[in-house]
Amino acid sequence: MDTITLRTFITLAQIKNFTKTAQQLFVAQSTVTNRIRDLESELGTALFTRNHKQVELTREGNTFLDYAQRFVELEIKALQELQLAPAYTRQIRLGTTNTIYECHLQKKLLAYLTAKPPVSVEITISHTKEMLEMLQSGLLDAVFSFTSLYKEGFICRPYHCDTMHLVCAAANDEYRNGIYQRDLQTIDYLFCNFALQGVGLYIRDLFPKHHRFPMEIDNSTKLPQYVAAGLGYTFLPESLIEEELIQRRLRSIPLLDFAPPQVDSYYITRNPNTVPQKLEQALLL
Repeated sequence: MDTITLRTFITLAQIKNFTKTAQQLFVAQSTVTNRIRDLESELGTALFTRNHKQVELTREGNTFLDYAQRFVELEIKALQELQLAPAYTRQIRLGTTNTIYECHLQKKLLAYLTAKPPVSVEITISHTKEMLEMLQSGLLDAVFSFTSLYKEGFICRPYHCDTMHLVCAAANDEYRNGIYQRDLQTIDYLFCNFALQGVGLYIRDLFPKHHRFPMEIDNSTKLPQYVAAGLGYTFLPESLIEEELIQRRLRSIPLLDFAPPQVDSYYITRNPNTVPQKLEQALLL
């Protein structure tokens, strides 16, 4: 099994057609067929179901796809480490959710990198589940996430605790004196689950079961513009909307009979720590 064969498998899994995969890889179709046949023979299982026009991954193929992608990514990372430019002593791979990046990390990384440190920083913005898998597979050195990871071989530290605010457009005068929980089901609430597990469930449970929201999105940083335009209400982390509140584009609504949710985030790395001390200090301050 080699990475050329794995890359062929990954490409075929995406394109689902032998001819188009061969065109994409600039090889003969028979080459693609032979590589997949040899891979299936080596693994002892069928990876695709075939018909005249396209192929689909089998259950085993779906399982193997994740491992194949990680294997190829590891090869790329290894080559990058071996061929690191002389100007850099190390390459550090950080994973973060988009919300944590926008709220906290972007300015800190900008300040750190402006000093031209001898460290190459690679940033992956993704969902928590994928990042924690990459961290445990060795594809990331540290992760900023909304989910903790207390596991042998890893260090997990609280990073930031954010209070959520129910906000609306500043020009909206409704509920200026506050809102009761029962009133939530009557407003146009723009829902984001934040991929935060407990927080997302807490917010959803404030509404009736199977409540239909006028808009749902999985990235909270995309919501302020919709709310500022007067399209509805939503809960957002304080650190994300500080500027909007100061500039009076958004208004925070007092909660009268229920508490605002809290958002806890975490910094997770390997034990012993693989992140240079100066970089870690710059990001955690």
